Amino acid sequence: MTPYVIQPDPEDPRLTERVTGIDQTGQAVELPVVVERPLTLFLNGQEIVTLMTIGDYVEELALGYLLNQNMIGPNDAITGIDYDAEVEAVVVRTGRRTDFEAKLKRKTLTSGCAQGTAFGDVLENFAQAKLSESARIHASWLYAISSRITATPSLYSAAGAIHGCVLCCRDQPLLFMEDVGRHNAVDKIAGAMARRSIDPDDKIFYTTGRLTSEMVIKTVRMGLPILVSRSGFTAWGVQLARQVNLTLIGRARGKRFTVLSGAERVVFDADSGDPPLG
Repeated sequence: MTPYVIQPDPEDPRLTERVTGIDQTGQAVELPVVVERPLTLFLNGQEIVTLMTIGDYVEELALGYLLNQNMIGPNDAITGIDYDAEVEAVVVRTGRRTDFEAKLKRKTLTSGCAQGTAFGDVLENFAQAKLSESARIHASWLYAISSRITATPSLYSAAGAIHGCVLCCRDQPLLFMEDVGRHNAVDKIAGAMARRSIDPDDKIFYTTGRLTSEMVIKTVRMGLPILVSRSGFTAWGVQLARQVNLTLIGRARGKRFTVLSGAERVVFDADSGDPPLG
């Protein structure tokens, strides 16, 4: 099996702390809980937002956030990403002036866990998005992806209270990011793809979160043609996916899944009664 390029490190001492309590019998227990910490993001000299995050892959999170909020474009030259752990801030520097001030005035809330944000122009050019028509997802790949992700040590398995997103190629998970908000995990994937110049055309995006409008918009902005979740859909998420023919697969649990958009990319090559591939 191809190794991950990035995968969770549940042993990282920065990400959890031990907390004592009692269980349902009144007995003392000690368990790991996820640590949240603030991260203030600056674009050049402008403060943009303070995110609550677990604090890993902060450079990828910052870059992905700006890309997915349409505050910088894929062709913008990134001249530096500087993280200062002491003041919990990261500065992304670009080679040109941006129009983020106007975008900030159009900030709205989204349905993301914690406080996601979207801007009034995140749908700019959305309808013109061109996703790969030749991309495919085989049912057997989907079963293998789910099995391999479940078997991967993660912060979720160690402590819970976390969302995960995974970028896959065929049946192989490549980038596996986690965070307290699913939008953060998505942005980390976007930033990692940008920093590593990963081609999105043949990739599959897997998330543990709901298939909302925000998730669909970010997936399309990342150029990914296939989005999969073990969770369910929202009506607007489905509507947006159909508008640009994003393959949208939800309720992917065990041997079951539902396709509500872009079904022509799905290859039904495995009997739903067969055991998952490992």
